[in-house]
Amino acid sequence: MKTDANCQFSSLVDITAVDYPERSDRFDIVYHFLSMYQNKRIRLRVAMREDEMLPSICDIHPSANWFEREVFDMFGVLFTGHPDLRRLLTDYGFRGHPLRKDFPTTGYTEVRYDEAQKRVVYEPVSLVQEYRQFDFMSPWEGAEYVLPGDEKEAAQ
Repeated sequence: MKTDANCQFSSLVDITAVDYPERSDRFDIVYHFLSMYQNKRIRLRVAMREDEMLPSICDIHPSANWFEREVFDMFGVLFTGHPDLRRLLTDYGFRGHPLRKDFPTTGYTEVRYDEAQKRVVYEPVSLVQEYRQFDFMSPWEGAEYVLPGDEKEAAQ
């Protein structure tokens, strides 16, 4: 695709992933290429299982180095032959991969600066859920209880 005269997709624009936890091929790795010579773009999608490794394209497109490290950090996808596959956007001791669908929205640890200790403190996340009330009723079905303001409608 890069050297063929009919294609000339010489620019790698982006590499990302899409997580489908319910599928056997859990991840779709998505490559975006640009041909400035042909004024065309192409999207290449590669489906892969969670336990598979994908060959790195850093030798063909050096800019893939950064993109593959992002995909590794955010999704946990491994690239064989990558020159420096380590975390890029998260902290060194970070657990998990934040863009996976099964990653908790609150994360595992909380980071804050402690004024008394004069340092950054890492603590497990503890969210109190006792006093939160959730109304799971669909607004399309209508509530079985009287909403504020409904009494005015009944009075007319």
